[in-house]
Amino acid sequence: MNISFYNLGCKVNLADISRIAKQFEELGHTVVDFEEKSDIVLVNTCTVTHRADADCRKIVRRALRRSPNAFVGVLGCYAQLQPEQLAKIEGVDAVIGTKHKFEIPNLIENFNKNAKTEIFVSDLDDAPFHTSAVSDNSGRTRAVLKIQDGCDYHCSFCTIPLARGHSRSMPYEQIEREMQGLINDGYREVVLSGINLGDYKTDDGMKFVDALKLIDEKSGDMRIRISSIEPNLLTEEVLEVVANSKNIVPHFHIPLQSGSQELLRKMKRRYKATYYHDLVLRIKEVMPHCCIGVDVIVGFPGETDELAQETYDFLNGLPITYLHVFTYSERENTKAINYDGVVPHDVRKERTHQLRDLSDKKRLEFDESQVGTERVVIPEMYNEQNGMWRGWTENYVNVIFPGPADLPQVPHKIQINNMIESRVFGELTELRTEVKRTPTKRFKLPVIE
Repeated sequence: MNISFYNLGCKVNLADISRIAKQFEELGHTVVDFEEKSDIVLVNTCTVTHRADADCRKIVRRALRRSPNAFVGVLGCYAQLQPEQLAKIEGVDAVIGTKHKFEIPNLIENFNKNAKTEIFVSDLDDAPFHTSAVSDNSGRTRAVLKIQDGCDYHCSFCTIPLARGHSRSMPYEQIEREMQGLINDGYREVVLSGINLGDYKTDDGMKFVDALKLIDEKSGDMRIRISSIEPNLLTEEVLEVVANSKNIVPHFHIPLQSGSQELLRKMKRRYKATYYHDLVLRIKEVMPHCCIGVDVIVGFPGETDELAQETYDFLNGLPITYLHVFTYSERENTKAINYDGVVPHDVRKERTHQLRDLSDKKRLEFDESQVGTERVVIPEMYNEQNGMWRGWTENYVNVIFPGPADLPQVPHKIQINNMIESRVFGELTELRTEVKRTPTKRFKLPVIE
């Protein structure tokens, strides 16, 4: 049968749906593009915000317009939390929760249209860890590897622990095999991913820093990038490993959520604003060219104009690189939904724009600081019309540079020369002639931005 997939949400979701796609392919099914007519459509969902929920419903309706007779299954976080709501969407044949999404080929007896939606959702107390990996770019030079899943934190705004279950991790002894597989597949960079990545831990006492050391040791000449990590878990020991590594790149994405200590307390975060401030300065002390990304929520209940300004001033005063700004969205089964001081939606929207403008300013400042430096870039995309390549440096600067069409997609040294209209330009200073390796196919699925 022809089967298509659509993924919404984070890189962990993307890696999970890739594993599911591979299961179907190994059973003899043909994976086709989502825009093509198919016999089975599986939509992997996110439920971080109301918009994510709405996007899911929109994608299901789009799938049914293209393939009205297709079996439609909805899985993932939204399915885990709101199965009955999804079952009401006309045309949905099955709703599959977090625990059962890797069992779909065995779970569904046949993939015919159902008169009544089947629901496969159960509690997550004994949910196992499932390894998954996926290509993260069109050139298939970068892969995402999930080494941790779930979360034991209980932030007052978040439903992820309910949707993903308890924190669980890849067995330590499996890490080397997974890394070797990605090297054999030809990847040049791997992004370590998890729902609460820094909380990696195993029954025999191994922690994230131990996994990081092993990955660094077994990475060969492959770049290692750490995805989002909680500030309280970004320890001095982890910083030391990254600062002294040739392969782990100087790039951290560290959720903040608010620069107001009052709001951090209401959010049930596990650090103080002063700790976060000192952590960023410490990172810059040991890795001056490090790129630092930040998650921040605007419009949280009780966020007055004064507290919003406090967050803006806090971020503006830090040497960060960019922001991921999230407009607060009320979520059922969270403590925050009952908090007083609801912020009007138009005010939330205005504050979101303000912080996104600040993000643009910070990004520009960081990129300008890199002009005149020599960095390492992995070419990803080639423009045949102007003969220019585009790729990311180790510290996450997107650089445009000239090069031959057959340039190997391997790490090259590059001199960053100038900026034109916020775009960064450079030139190769070292051309590696290594034979280009072609990675094994890993599914790249459409994602709603």
